[in-house]
Amino acid sequence: MTSPETLPLAGRTALVTGVSRRKGIGFAIAGELARLGAHLVTHDFAPNDLAQPWGGDDLDAVAAGVRAALRGDARSARVAGADLRDPAQVEATFAAACELTGRVDILVCNHAKSGDDGSILDMTPEALDAFWQANTRSTLLLTRLFATQFRTAGAQTRPGERPRRETPADPATAPKVIWMTSGQQLGPMPGEVAYAASKAALAGVTATVAAELLDLGIVLNTVNPGPVNTGYLDPESTDRPLAELDQLRAQMPFGRWGEPADPARLIGWLVSPAGSWVVGQVLNSDGGFTLR
Repeated sequence: MTSPETLPLAGRTALVTGVSRRKGIGFAIAGELARLGAHLVTHDFAPNDLAQPWGGDDLDAVAAGVRAALRGDARSARVAGADLRDPAQVEATFAAACELTGRVDILVCNHAKSGDDGSILDMTPEALDAFWQANTRSTLLLTRLFATQFRTAGAQTRPGERPRRETPADPATAPKVIWMTSGQQLGPMPGEVAYAASKAALAGVTATVAAELLDLGIVLNTVNPGPVNTGYLDPESTDRPLAELDQLRAQMPFGRWGEPADPARLIGWLVSPAGSWVVGQVLNSDGGFTLR
């Protein structure tokens, strides 16, 4: 028997992007939302992982892992191979997600382009555009598509004009959006200028978009998961100096890197009724990394 306490997301449909590896944060988020009772639609884009030192994963096994986490009568679907740098594929991904139950109630924009970056001296228009398209523009476009579902029929607004709700929203049942960033506002990220710029834009515009979405009864928050080991911090698959990693890990207050389950639990709480009073925040779930 299920209840709002045991399966608080029962009957709700979540789209989680960037679910390509069983070691990844996206996989942990999808599994957490599934265990809370949600229907799950996952997105993956294997070429991004295959270009990294840690490589890709068996995508069928990833999908099977998500299915195994489902509870009650929840269902899952997968949008495979969508390159969200392409606006047409952004729209196709969201349309496919809506096909599972007719609507998406929770959107988690976990996908990201990383690696192949550089310092300010290395920046080119092409490099900056690639990170902007993959990390920032696609997140904003997905959020627009998500919000359009809840716009009042027939409402007419000019560019920049915010549609107003006539009745208060219920935060417990409000649609939820989660963006992901990496703490760019908390300290330098040398050699990752394009990535830092693309993610800092999301942190910087969180309050603005959250305020607009509230008028549609939608709750937006952004999560910085801190240094989570998704394989890129393992000695055999890192692209960073091992001595530097050992030194950083030793400075972590709990003596370990973050694990994908750490931010996943926070996100599961934020999108459930229990976390509904948190709105428009950039939350740092970093195990005290910035306090070291």
